[in-house]
Amino acid sequence: MTRPFPTSAIAAALCASLALAGCKKPADDTAMAPPPANEPAPAAPAPMEPAPMPAPAALSVTTVDLGNAVGPDNRVAAPMTSFAKTDTIHASVATDGGSAGELTASLSFGPDKQPVDSQNLSVAAGPQVTDFSFSKPDGWPAGNYMLEISSGGMVLQSREFEVK
Repeated sequence: MTRPFPTSAIAAALCASLALAGCKKPADDTAMAPPPANEPAPAAPAPMEPAPMPAPAALSVTTVDLGNAVGPDNRVAAPMTSFAKTDTIHASVATDGGSAGELTASLSFGPDKQPVDSQNLSVAAGPQVTDFSFSKPDGWPAGNYMLEISSGGMVLQSREFEVK
């Protein structure tokens, strides 16, 4: 005698095994976890701001010439590094900056750089030539001097010279 094959029993067993496989927990609980309820939504990207305009070029010193006379254009007539005790010492400072600024000319004497005199002058934007003029009615002591040209506390150029 042959027994009929119970197809309904096999179908029920197959459905049960599929149902159990679908309920199996993953090894990593966080892989399928929903995001926490109190976590804020991702922020929208910030709008692009325009690039800032470049600042004008800082004041820069291109040349410094020393002499005992200047022309109407504030340039030294004949550059020199040695002066007489009675000379007026001119420092002709050429600048080329995109912005206006203030220049300081500081004069010092001797190996220990004793301060002698200091002057501040405003300089307009663009190419300029500025004259700093130093004089001593009773005469300069003989020796070595240093002239420093600075702006904003930073020395831009310096020149050494001698009084005989």
